[in-house]
Amino acid sequence: MTHLTITDHEADQVKRANKDGRQPVVFVHGLWLLPSSWDRWADLFEKKGFVALTPGWPDDPETVQEAQADPDVFAQKSVGDVADHFDTVVRKLDKKPAIIGHSFGGLLTQILAGRGLAAVSVAIDPAPFRGVLPLPISALKSASPVLKNPANRNRAVPLTYDQFRFGFANAVSEDEAKELFHTFAVPASGEPLFQAASANLNPWTEAKVKSKNPERGPLLIMSGEKDNTVPWSIANASYKRQKRNEGVTEIVEMKNRGHALVIDSGWREVADTALTFVQRFV
Repeated sequence: MTHLTITDHEADQVKRANKDGRQPVVFVHGLWLLPSSWDRWADLFEKKGFVALTPGWPDDPETVQEAQADPDVFAQKSVGDVADHFDTVVRKLDKKPAIIGHSFGGLLTQILAGRGLAAVSVAIDPAPFRGVLPLPISALKSASPVLKNPANRNRAVPLTYDQFRFGFANAVSEDEAKELFHTFAVPASGEPLFQAASANLNPWTEAKVKSKNPERGPLLIMSGEKDNTVPWSIANASYKRQKRNEGVTEIVEMKNRGHALVIDSGWREVADTALTFVQRFV
């Protein structure tokens, strides 16, 4: 099931970016979040002279409330489906964009950069791709709500608060964790997690990155020190594969930060770090 049609909202964002003429930056969200999770980032980058686009995954609802009302729309979205959807959006831009992604969005960012579509890219706590071998216990625990049942491959899977607290919001207070859960968390397609978990066993996996493509452009990988979902060992293994590229490849660890680092109260430090890297190259 390939989704190559873009929504009216995405088409409008592309049209605006092309008319605007400033450097576009495309934000790519991951599982259990919506494009609106990037709203503060988009505002910041716009104020710094960029034009921001926040495309969705295919069939993403607009609000958390809509997502709760019809969770099945998230089901059966594979890594390849979503990468091709973003590919379609990016190729409609007149200028090669900066691409910034979080979690599975960080994997998608690297896939798009590997296709030569990014002027510069930032992958924040990125999900692993084929060749990234570490599987820490905390990462398995974070993925277990999906992976524990093979039938979840074809389903949309929500997180309970406790699961969100462990996987996303372990480095913030209980009050903030609850606020993040109610403000941002939505169900997610189970399929990408199964694809990432089996990537090293499947030569044909969609969860693979052309890390040596000379057209990849500069890449920054960011890792949250306390991230349970994508711990340092996974982020660093991704970095080690990517640094074989002839382009600039860097990695930075954000101290005392968990997987919710792009949406929690410390988001600005993460955004400023990404912004500084992007500004060096565009």
